[in-house]
Amino acid sequence: MKFIIITHVVHIKKDEKYFGYAPYVREMNVWLKYTDDLIIVAPLTKNNPGAIDIPYSFKNIDFKQIPNFNVTTLKNTLSSIFKLPLIFWRIFWAIKKSDHIHLRCPGNVGLIGCLVQILFPHKTKTAKYAGNWDPKSKQPWSYRVQKWILNNAFLTRNMKVLVYGEWEGSTSNIKPFFTATYSEEDVIPIKILNLKEKIHFVFVGTLSPGKNPLYTIQLVEELFRKGYNVILELYGEGIERKALENYIASNALNEIVVLKGNQNQETVKKAYQNSHFVILPSKSEGWPKAIAEGMFWGCVPISTKVSCVPFMLDYGNRGLLLEMDFNKDVSKIENIILNEDDFIFKKKLASQWSQQYTVEFFENEIKKLILK
Repeated sequence: MKFIIITHVVHIKKDEKYFGYAPYVREMNVWLKYTDDLIIVAPLTKNNPGAIDIPYSFKNIDFKQIPNFNVTTLKNTLSSIFKLPLIFWRIFWAIKKSDHIHLRCPGNVGLIGCLVQILFPHKTKTAKYAGNWDPKSKQPWSYRVQKWILNNAFLTRNMKVLVYGEWEGSTSNIKPFFTATYSEEDVIPIKILNLKEKIHFVFVGTLSPGKNPLYTIQLVEELFRKGYNVILELYGEGIERKALENYIASNALNEIVVLKGNQNQETVKKAYQNSHFVILPSKSEGWPKAIAEGMFWGCVPISTKVSCVPFMLDYGNRGLLLEMDFNKDVSKIENIILNEDDFIFKKKLASQWSQQYTVEFFENEIKKLILK
């Protein structure tokens, strides 16, 4: 079977290997266990792989490079107009050669893939919609168009679209799904951490306004001002780093807030294992891996009510749902710190739920989609 991936993920070529963002490539390596030939249509950069980039395990990749583009400004939009014919052309001919079309959405490249796949109604197709599928959420127009096309069983035929959560108005195309990071071998008894000692919070994600890392810092700062023995470690990089560094320095938080930058999976795993809470006050999510991963290791999750997060946290039974009201959110965290029985109860429920979603379970579900 000839499998094609159409994605906006920027790739790097080094030593005849193609690298990409680790969580994405790790997932695609599972899909690729069940294919014979692989075509990737994606942007390519000349940068060196970073700490969060890993190579595909598949050899002999037929890589079709397309230019990176976006429509965030008038200048970029005008530039993109000249790139679109080439992108359409390369996606069309790559799809024509393939047996199974796999789209990665949402994204600019995913949108073009959504349009081109309409011309191939008889080919087998899957799409991974990694964003928020909630039809009531505020999203860019390009995301809404992609969701409409993918959900439309007339335009998009022979397709299974993997989405996070179950939503009203979904057609037969839509399949509720999940993401997995850890193996059945990783399922071990969780550490029972003492709340009477230093209380560890961990944030894992891009340091961007959408992930609200500053709000995370301010919550922990307020707990510190109230006399709690707390520490926060933030893993990730992004455009907010300098602003966060300035805030930490100007508020004398260097002893309780540590920016760890991008780290490999093993380092992040140890951070989860040694933390009481995983926190992500994000504005938008699909399946927040940081929350699911933290829960796997027994972190009590603290997150906003976006996408499928309320379901993941069982509407507050497996963690804390933030209101994005500062005083209320601080009070919620204080209450669980002061109630160790509630903390242990949520910790156990969180790990039990997350440990269902292992790599083996994930791979079995992917296998069903490809070999049906």
